[in-house]
Parts: sequence; structure tokens; C-alpha cells
Amino acid sequence: MSQEKNAISPTREENYPEWYQQVVKAADLAENSPVRGCMVIKPWGYGIWENMQKYLDQKIKSTGHENAYFPLFIPLSFLEKEAAHVEGFAKECAVVTHHRLEERNGKLIPTGELEEPLIVRPTSETIIGESFSRWVESYRDLPLLINQWANVVRWEMRPRIFLRTAEFLWQEGHTVHASSEEAFEETLKMLEVYREFVENILAIPVITGEKSPGERFPGAVSTYTIEMMVQDRKALQGGTSHFLGQNFAKASNIRFSNKDGETEYGHTTSWGITTRLIGALIMTHGDDDGIRLPPKIAHRQVVILPIMPKPEHEAAVLGQAEKVAQELRSSTFNGQPISVHVDKRDLRGGEKNWEWIKKGVPIRIEIGPRDVENQVVTLCRRDQPHKTKITIPVAELSQKLPLILEDMQNNYFAQALQFRDSHIRRDIHTFEELKQFFTPKNADKPEIHGGFVLAKWCGDPETEKMLDDLKVTIRCLPLEQSETEGTCILTGKKAKLDVILAKSY
Repeated sequence: MSQEKNAISPTREENYPEWYQQVVKAADLAENSPVRGCMVIKPWGYGIWENMQKYLDQKIKSTGHENAYFPLFIPLSFLEKEAAHVEGFAKECAVVTHHRLEERNGKLIPTGELEEPLIVRPTSETIIGESFSRWVESYRDLPLLINQWANVVRWEMRPRIFLRTAEFLWQEGHTVHASSEEAFEETLKMLEVYREFVENILAIPVITGEKSPGERFPGAVSTYTIEMMVQDRKALQGGTSHFLGQNFAKASNIRFSNKDGETEYGHTTSWGITTRLIGALIMTHGDDDGIRLPPKIAHRQVVILPIMPKPEHEAAVLGQAEKVAQELRSSTFNGQPISVHVDKRDLRGGEKNWEWIKKGVPIRIEIGPRDVENQVVTLCRRDQPHKTKITIPVAELSQKLPLILEDMQNNYFAQALQFRDSHIRRDIHTFEELKQFFTPKNADKPEIHGGFVLAKWCGDPETEKMLDDLKVTIRCLPLEQSETEGTCILTGKKAKLDVILAKSY
């Protein structure tokens, strides 16, 4: 019996990094641009980002935040105000030094040197802080809760579409509070917004936790993260929320008069997620036929494929397809009308079918002459083998489809959770065991090499350097700590902190 051919080559098992690139291409999500390290996000990929924006924007506003927009260019002196911040971002900055071009000998030459270089926004704490220093005068102005949707530039030496690009899209929240307690509460509140969004909408299980000092956002007092495991068992940081204390308030002179009439510095936070989450969807849910989109994030949840063997079938089949589409659009899923597309293109049925499989559309519905005659449709779910088909009466479809979509959403999450939990090792206790586990040729079970290691750590930031040669990092200190005592995996000393260690993107 011949092995069934996959749509994506190589498979995940054969070459995971190349499989990822081929899925992006086959699903028509994005492509590399002429500018090294940058990407063109195509309509199918941007539709996913628009859905992410829609859900998150609604949630961010429901927690009291307002949207604003701040400049793309940041004066160099602004970045210099916070020492740890400039040190952390210095190697990633794109710098504008001239403001015009002149033609000389047939070539355009930059001229008009700027008095002060401008940094192309790598993140906006310093430029937003300047505005906040003018907007905040009294405790009555607080809390100040601002969000912006924007692009940022971080010069990336090893780009990979969606995961690491020189320019990417994101949302960044920035807030000012009257007390440290209130700012810290905001930090964890927004971390929970991210957790709920990624788990409930993207169907990706995450571990919420605090970053170690070596992984902390430059200039922050503490950084909190949602960490996910993708199918090559590496970690992917899905979003971060930073408690900045008064560090940036002092650098930007954000001060207010408190209730006692005394002047004090504000307490600030920042938090963000990026288009990296599209990469997370691919790497968490994708299979060897392409991406698989959870129904809640797919901007087309149903594609109807009319099958017309002969020209005389066209009117009846297309008429039925449109009728079914209209009925489904009147149904809702996750509080929104079901998104339906009728694919009328003059292509062979198999070609269209495989295109939508590779694009990960949750439901494919085939309607042919016999289906019209019997008042049924043939339904295919993306979470099941592509040859698996269900026949459903048209009269029952609008009632059953939301239940099928919900089942698929839950199924994707359950599969990802089972995969993650089966690749968390809790039995690695020494540094030698850790080295063996993260070195494939020495692994006791090479076929399941890699994953997360849940272990104890003494908390000494200097010990994190021991992991450099392994290309492993402490991903986070989970918010849920066991409070048990054990031995530090790096030093062998007594330790109580639980940490997740992994290789990462």
C-alpha cells in the first residue's frame, strides 16, 4: 500500500524549519520583501492579524484603555535617558541620520545631516513618556491608560517570517498609576488578557510566569510572559507585560501632585503582542498538509466548493451554494456571524480543495448536483483526515455548524495541550542531566529530544550564564509555584523556585 502524499514537503519530522517556510508559502500568508529581514503580509495572513486586532482591541478597550498614536521616530537623546533601556536595544536600532537625497553622477546620495539622529521606533516607552510627562499633573489625571497599534523596527540578523523580522506589527500598551500596587495589578491584569486571548481564541495553551533577570525587558523592574511550546518542542514567547516601577517615570519626568499636595513620580507599565502570534498558530497547530486555523481566529470559517460536472448543473449548484451561504451567515459562532466564502473560480475541484486545506480553513463544504437533489451537503473538517466527509441535511446545517466549530476549537486546544504536557520533563535535577537532555546526540531518547524542563533554581542571576553554551534559557518562573524545596539544577544548592528551561525562538 503506497504512503499517502502530503501537501507540504519536507514534513515536520524531516526538516521542521523548512516545513515552516513551506507552510507560510503554501497558505499564501506572507513573503519576503526586497528589504532584507522585512516581510509582505498577504491578504490571508493579514486577515488573521485583523481578527487578532479585533478581539484584542475590544478587550483592551473594555478594561478602560484608549487608543492613541505616537511618532515612528524617536530622538536619540530620549533613548539615552534610561541606561538599561538603551543598552538593551542599542544593537537592534535602525538610525536615521539624514533628511534628504541629492543626485550626483546618476546616484542618489543622502545629504542634509540631522542635528540629532532619530531612532526608528524599536519600542515606545521613551517617546510616549515625553507626552505623559505633559499629560500628567495631578493624581486626578491617573490612571492614564493608553494603547497603540503600530509597527516597530528591530534590526534582525537572522530573520524568519512572522517569528523574527526587522519590521513587525504589534500593539503596545502604556499606563501611568498613582501607586506601585496599582501599576503591578495592571501588569498582571494585562498578562491575563493575553493568556485568555491566546488560549481561548488561538487555542494555544500557555504557561504564565515572570521572566528571570537575564530575560527581563531592559529597564523594567519585572517582566511577565506567556510561554508556549511549538511542535519542535521549543518555546515561543507569546506576549509580555512589564512592571516598570518608577524607572521610566524618572527618565521622562512623569510627575504628579498626590492627594497631600506632594509631588511624586508615577508608576508605569507597558505590554504588547505582535504578528509573531501568526507564526505561533502555524507552529502549534500546523500539520504536513499546511496550517490549521482554529475557528475563532479564522477570518473565513467556511468555504463552499460548488461541484459542476457539466455546464447544465451550474445554475442549480451555484444557486444552492449561495442559499446555503446566506443561511450560514445568519448563524453565529463565538458571538459573531459565521464567515462564509463561496469559491466560484473556474478551477478543478481537487485543486481548489487542496488550496483551502493548505490555507487551514476550518470547514470545507462540497455541493454537487446529487447534493442539490437530495438537499444535503458534504462537509469536511480541517482537524480530521482530508478524505473524511460528513453528509448533513441542508435543513440541519445552520444548527449543527456552530457546534462543529466549537468542537474543532476545543479539539485544537486539547491536542496542543496534550503535546505540551507530554513534553515537560520533571525528572531532570542536575546540570549534567540538563546538558544531556538538550544535546541531541547524548539524549537518552533522541526521538523525543527537547521540550520544557521544570526544575528548581536558586535565583542567582549569575548562574543563567551557565546556560549560554547549551542555547537554553530560563523561559519563566511560573506564577503557580509549588513552594517545595529541592536542589538548584544549575548549582546543586538548596532552592525553592520553580523554573521552566527550554530552547526558544
